[in-house]
Amino acid sequence: MTGPTDTTLTVRGRTVRCRVTGQGPPVVLLHGIGRTLADFADQHDLLARDHRVVSLDLAGHGGSAPLDEPHTLPALARATADCLDALGVDRPAHLAGNSLGGAVAMRLAADDPTRAASLVLVNSAGFGAEVTIALRLLALRPLGRLLLRPSRAVVRRTERALFHDRRHVTAARLAEALAVARRPHAARVMLELAGSLGTIRGVAPGWRAELLDAVARLDLPILVIWGDRDLILPAVHLDAARARLPRARAHLFADTGHLPQIERAEEFHRLVTGFWAEHPARG
Repeated sequence: MTGPTDTTLTVRGRTVRCRVTGQGPPVVLLHGIGRTLADFADQHDLLARDHRVVSLDLAGHGGSAPLDEPHTLPALARATADCLDALGVDRPAHLAGNSLGGAVAMRLAADDPTRAASLVLVNSAGFGAEVTIALRLLALRPLGRLLLRPSRAVVRRTERALFHDRRHVTAARLAEALAVARRPHAARVMLELAGSLGTIRGVAPGWRAELLDAVARLDLPILVIWGDRDLILPAVHLDAARARLPRARAHLFADTGHLPQIERAEEFHRLVTGFWAEHPARG
């Protein structure tokens, strides 16, 4: 699970897997629930040409050890901040997050605006209640734990739901996902996050309203990106993002699923770097 450019560090006694390459303005890439930094591998390499790029496995995900406290959105944001401090990221960074990672990026910026130069929110959690039934069912224990039992069939079904273009469901991605699902704490982390963020009816409204209100008050450039064929968080959430964050820029990729940073790698890179060129990092 650790590639040639990955490293591990110890932060507050906990192992964290990360990937740090390149020179220039700092960029932080944050993946979604149950995923790893591999979801941003293509973007990491492209962006490292002219940025210092930090990709992290969120706490309890991939090669990063779980927390000693329940895994919630604020806890993940605090752990991410601790990692950035350990890596010496001491100036505002462009924060980019996919799915849950988008909500972590928003929470990080809301809790400490000095850490953020901009937000890039990619099919981000936080804009609506609608979410795939697979995640809603995790709120029902013990059914949730049963559904999280690692198997090749479950992993294949999950990966196929993430991409509109099924050519991206590769053997390497399936192997990585199965290895992640088999880690001893993986089910516990997923259940804690799913229970803290939603119910069987969908993503809970309370934390979303508070977080979006806080983000709307920030004087921060924001780019919201979606894929129009997202089966996890539907593209109607982009309309909600436009309404809640009226100063944000929005972009919808056609024929694209939940991971446009993979399915539309080159176009995504041009879009994001063009946005950052208009809003350079301060400090």
